[in-house]
Amino acid sequence: MSMVFCRGCGKEIHVTAVTCPHCGAPQGTLQQQTQSDKRILPAALFCFFLGMFGVHRFYVGKIGTGILQLLTLGGLGIWALIDFIMIVVGSFTDKQGNRINLWT
Repeated sequence: MSMVFCRGCGKEIHVTAVTCPHCGAPQGTLQQQTQSDKRILPAALFCFFLGMFGVHRFYVGKIGTGILQLLTLGGLGIWALIDFIMIVVGSFTDKQGNRINLWT
């Protein structure tokens, strides 16, 4: 039985544990997260050309913030610019919190 030490409390836990049963600290790396079925390229294009209307947020399933961007014109462009940077560097997430990290 393979055991590792918890990143949070240091107690011994099973190697396949997602969270520590003792302290609840998340284990593993970002690569173990579920990948999104959405892609960077369409999200980046939507954000670049239609970011003021929040279309990229509708694409990834974030309807509420998409409506907010639509009403505020992308936070006067600042919010849309920040989203564009986050999409291109691969740190933007979909509605379920999965990173959008594949280009095509």
